[in-house]
This record gives sequence, C-alpha cells and structure tokens, in this order.
Amino acid sequence: MKLMIFAFKTKAASNNNVIFTVIILFSSLTSTRSDTQAVGGRTIIDNKDPSKVPLKNIRNFSIIAHIDHGKSTLADRLLEVTGTLQSDPGNKQVLDRLQVERERGITVKAQTASLFYNHQGEEYLLNLIDTPGHVDFSNEVARSLAACQGVVLLVDATQGVEAQTVANFHLAFYGELTIIPVLNKIDVKNIDVQVAADQLAKLFSFDPSEILKISAKEGTGVEEVLKAVIERVPAPPGDSSAPLRALIFDSWFDKYRGPIALVYIRDGSMTLGDEVMSAHSNMTYTVKSMGILRPQEQPTKQLLKGQVGYLVCNMKSVSEAMIGDTFHLRSVPVTPLPGFKPARPMVYAGVYPMDQSQHNALRGALEKLALNDPSVTVAIESSPALGQGWRVGFLGLLHLEVFNQRLEQEYGADALMTAPSVPYKVKIKGKKNIARFKTDELLISDPSKLPDIDIITEIHEPVVKGSIITPYTYMNSLITLCTERRGSLESTSNLDNTRVSLGVRLPLNEIIVDFHDRVKSLSSGFASFDYEDAGYQISNLVKLEIMLNGEIVDALCSIVHESKAHVAGKNMCEKLKKLIPRQMVPVMIQAAVGAKIVARETINPYRKDVIAKLYGGDVSRKKKLLTKQAEGKKKMKSIAKINIPKDTFLKVLKQ
Repeated sequence: MKLMIFAFKTKAASNNNVIFTVIILFSSLTSTRSDTQAVGGRTIIDNKDPSKVPLKNIRNFSIIAHIDHGKSTLADRLLEVTGTLQSDPGNKQVLDRLQVERERGITVKAQTASLFYNHQGEEYLLNLIDTPGHVDFSNEVARSLAACQGVVLLVDATQGVEAQTVANFHLAFYGELTIIPVLNKIDVKNIDVQVAADQLAKLFSFDPSEILKISAKEGTGVEEVLKAVIERVPAPPGDSSAPLRALIFDSWFDKYRGPIALVYIRDGSMTLGDEVMSAHSNMTYTVKSMGILRPQEQPTKQLLKGQVGYLVCNMKSVSEAMIGDTFHLRSVPVTPLPGFKPARPMVYAGVYPMDQSQHNALRGALEKLALNDPSVTVAIESSPALGQGWRVGFLGLLHLEVFNQRLEQEYGADALMTAPSVPYKVKIKGKKNIARFKTDELLISDPSKLPDIDIITEIHEPVVKGSIITPYTYMNSLITLCTERRGSLESTSNLDNTRVSLGVRLPLNEIIVDFHDRVKSLSSGFASFDYEDAGYQISNLVKLEIMLNGEIVDALCSIVHESKAHVAGKNMCEKLKKLIPRQMVPVMIQAAVGAKIVARETINPYRKDVIAKLYGGDVSRKKKLLTKQAEGKKKMKSIAKINIPKDTFLKVLKQ
C-alpha cells in the first residue's frame, strides 16, 4: 500500500494562523494478484495464477441457446458458484458490458471469463464464452466455438426447442464439439419439463439421462453443469512443446492502449516481451501485456497452451488486429490455423454524417466499432443529397439497429442511416457495357447504382431458407404471411403433439424490415423464426425512383418486385408530402419505374393574394396583376431549387 499526502494552503485566518486542506490518498501498487477487485460495482474475489493449472485440467466451453433462454443468467450463476464473483441479488447480465445490451436485455457481443473450480481435489481452469442468441449475431457464435471443445446447449423448459436452438446445435455438431444439453427455468410453476426433455431427445438424439435440469435464476443444479463440463468436455488438443500458434478470434479497441486481441493458444506458449508475427500481414509486434479475463483483466506473464486470454502489443492501426489471423514467434514460422469463413453481409445501409464537418469523427468511430464487430463491412460512397458517407453491410436488421445505437452511445457519433437494402446480382449485355463495367455480372447493394433496364438481361435477388417453429393453432396464419411475402412452403415436421416446424423459402428483401415482428404478432409471441442464406434466384425486380419536380433523389431510390411497385411508390409519395415543407413553387412528387409514373402527389405553393389591394374598378386590372404573377411563378419554377432539409430525409428513411 502506498500513502500520498497533499497539503494546499487555502486562506489565512484573523489570528494569523494558516489553514491547510490535507488530502490523503491511498493507492495500491500494481500487482498481478490481489485479494479483491471491483468490476461494475461488484466485488471480484480470489484471483489465481492460471499457469499453475495443468493442461489436462483446462476446459474451454461456450453457452449457446435461442434468444432469451437464460444464457446470461446462467453465466452469472457460474461466476458465483466458482467464487469468481461474490453472490449478490444485483448480479444480472454481468458479462453484458455494453449499454445497448443492458437496455435491450440481449447479448450482442460474445464475452469471455476464466473460472477456477475445485473438483475432487483438483484445480480446474474453465474458460467460459457467453454468446448471443439472435440469428443476426450468429457470426459471434461461430467465432467463439473455434476456441472451444464443448458447448452447453441451453433450452428454456417453458418454450422448448426453438429455431435458433436448432441452428446453434448444428454449428456445434458440425464443429465436432461435445454438446451438453441443459433444460433451464424448471422453477416456473405449471410446466411439464418432461415435454421439453422429450423434444431434445427426439430432435438431437440425446440420451434422456444426459439432459441436465436446472434453474439459472435460483441456482438449482448449476454445479451439476460445471461437473458435466469437467467430465464430458475434453482438454484442449495440441502440443505444449510445439512452436507458438495463437488464433485471434475477437478484438476490441481501447482509447489508451489501442487494439486489443482475444487469443486462443492452440500450440506452444506466449511470454511477456516475445516478438510475435502475424501470419496474414507478416508484421512483427512486441508483446506489451497479456492476461486472462475474470471477467476483468488479470495480467499474467505468460499464456500457455489451451488458454484463452487478451493480448496487447504495439499495433498502430485497428485494421491490424484481423479476426482469424494466426500469431507465431518471429523466429519460428508455422502453418497458419484455418481461421474463419468471412461473414457475408445480408443487409446494406448508407451511413452519412449529419453535417460534413463531422465526417472525420464519424470515420474514426466506424473504424473502431468495425474492429469490435468484424462481421461489418464498410465501403466509401457519396450521395448528391447527403454528401460523403459509407455503405455498410450488416448480418440483419437488428444488427443494423444495434450498430447505429452503439455508434451514438459509445462514440457520440450522430449519423444518418438510410433505409436498408439487400445485395442483388445483375447480369448485363452488350460488349461495350461489359467492357465498361469490366464484368458481365454486377453486385449491387445501392439501389441508385442499378444500371439502366435496357442493358440488364436478368436480376437475381438473395433468398433465405427459413425455419418457423409454432404451435399448430397459428400455422395457417403464418403460411399465409409467407405467401404474402412471396415465399413458399417447402416442408413441415411435427415436433410434438402441439408444435410444428415449417421450412420456408423467402426473398431476403421481404423479411429484413418487419417480418419477425409479424411472426410474433400473428402467433401471440409463441412462434420463433430463424433463417440461413440459400443463395440467389431470378426475380422480376424493378428500380423505383423518387423524383421531385422531375429530378431523381438517389437517397430515396429502392429496388422492389414489379407487383409491389405501385403500392410502394404510393406510400413513399404520401409520406414525402407530409414531411417536405411548402415552397414558393409547387413541388411535384413522383414515383417512377423507368419512364412510367406509378404514383404522384403535389405540394401546393405559398400564394400571395395580389388583388387584395384592389376594390371595385375594371376587371381587366385584376387580370393584368394575375397574369403578371403567373409569369413570375413560371420563371421562378424554371430556376428555383427545391429546399429539402436533411432532417426530412432522416424522418423518411427512419419511418
């Protein structure tokens, strides 16, 4: 403990005595071990040395489940049971550190915590990764599983198996990971736990005896989960004596230390001061600091084979911490680890600063947040209406909303985000056109960039293979919804006596905005929806252009199915009529498909009553004034420029 005393002379009293203000500060010396540390207002206890745990006693596992099945609650109880966190009723979503996660009550970013647990007299190091449950963040789950040898498949006993449960099971199964089935929320009254257990056994061929039944909220059976992880999940593979191979499977940005990488030591070991090299860029770095997460950072001098920890080195740019990269010792080249399949964005949106003076600040915020979320793609674009900006790709609409919210909350960036769209494949004809575009097939994510219809031979739109799990009562309503969204029913299968699984094929453009909400609404919240990429299909699509007094507004263009062009154009024109302020000239709002106008609205101009000053007299005088006014209006209309405030675009695009 270090004692520091500061004395400040404040004023002189009337008796010539000097009054001092004394501030006494106690600060603890930096140490890799301390008895207690605070994280988020809670006390973390019993920090231990991970280097003393043998390789055979290390277990790396993730918790995977459908959204809202209790992953974060189970993670809280595991932290308490292992003594990593003091038991407290206020321990809720401890690993969910982002403000957006706590506000929405969901996990959007996988978080890691290293737990020490004594089992049958031996000390074990359990590296836990709490993963998101929503389909838009499935890339987080896939990357987390690369650092694991087993998973806890958590199922809400009151809901049973749902769509994302099936998707996560297949991720773990094809990754050849040990799967521990766990039924949660058995404390809820009037539920039949056996029904959910039978679903797990039937769908995934689990032995009923290996299905654990717990209540993460009450803590019932949580220790059995830990014991099952130790007994069923194997120790990490690899060779401790082999050269270092460390896989970067996550990263984030710290404003004081720069990029921080989360690594899984596949082979060998990493020591403080080592010179490591990136297998991707061949750049060399010096290891400045490292450690494990408990869940706060606990510095260590070494990371050993099988361990998961953080790494800080002299990276100069956020782009250098590439997810899926392999780090090795500079002096010992190795074969890189397989890495990850790049995430393919499903939804695109334009991101623009509210004012071009904020362009540099928004660019920095985008770069840092993209490091924290590597499934995002960013490309520069410009718009005549909105100025310089970026075209950003996301995995889904919730992903887009969360990204925009994090930009505002974490970086204070006030950005305008355009309406979401999906990427289309466009085949063009003509040797001159192919030479101009340098290809006969274009990938179009911005509707305003769609070529003229005369040179297009066919347009392919992305489609998804969806899975809807619903009670029989709502099956017909959901099939009707899919039909309205240009979908088709491909398969049905019974899960039990009350629920059915529907396999549907849907255009991605039809589900990105409100499809999930409609599924929940029609099923009174009982149905669940999950989807995966199913490639592209030919479709009869057209570009819907919005024109103001004959001038096309690029920011409001969209690509729609021909059968829905009239309705979409009419809705947009009506919306703009309400939002665009009146001008000195009439404003003609038109929705067009090619040369055909499919919808129109007009905003009447302000009009001065020029004959108000007249009383009586010859009518020809009134006609003269009205004619002069009409000529002035005609001249003004030919040279006037419509003034549309930027907040009008914001309101249109966000509705």
